Amino acid sequence: MADLDTIRRDTRVVMFDQYGTVVDMQAGLTAHVTPYLKAKGWSGDPGSFVTWWRRTHFENSMIDALLHTTHTSYREIGQRAVGYTLERAGIPHTPEEVRALVSAIERLEPFPDVPAALARLQSRFRIVVLSNGDPDMLETARRYHRIPFDQVISVAAAGSFKPHRVTYLKAAELCGVRMDEVLFVANHAFDCIGAGAAGMRTAFIDRRNRPFGETPHQPDLRLPDMKALADALV
Repeated sequence: MADLDTIRRDTRVVMFDQYGTVVDMQAGLTAHVTPYLKAKGWSGDPGSFVTWWRRTHFENSMIDALLHTTHTSYREIGQRAVGYTLERAGIPHTPEEVRALVSAIERLEPFPDVPAALARLQSRFRIVVLSNGDPDMLETARRYHRIPFDQVISVAAAGSFKPHRVTYLKAAELCGVRMDEVLFVANHAFDCIGAGAAGMRTAFIDRRNRPFGETPHQPDLRLPDMKALADALV
């Protein structure tokens, strides 16, 4: 693990996961799905529905990454996950409804602390996204999160979902930097573990104050939010 002084000295690129780290996926999707579920007469908790959706999406994308054959698009994985979750909840649905629900991912807003913190970081470092999202989804998302990243990279360039190590290697290559010149920032332990195992320094944004877990790939930095990250680095 690198100390803070080393990270500040060596880092050229601060690289961010997008979904759940830059943009608030849980709250945004819950707000979007609530009126739909109400119209369907479903009496369950919309937040739990979104958690089922996201867990199913995560499981399916991890299977796709482990297979590491033909890369399935994020959008298609999402549609499979939503369809499965609706079926599990006993909610009749159409393919058009599934597509509409998944499209909400492109319109998510950032966490409140993110824009100002990233503007501060950008005064000293290049700020880059490395996301499991499809290139067109990430391009659309720019209009909604409104953060002027220096570069936006989809894992489609590497042909696999994170945390497959090729995604981080390809991202560093596309940025033209060494692995240890990247500080990778995520709200997800699996993403920090993947980036750390591939050779990047990592910062875990622990918004929910939860254990990171037993792993040899502990984050170099652990911070409660993006403001704290900017305070530490700038």
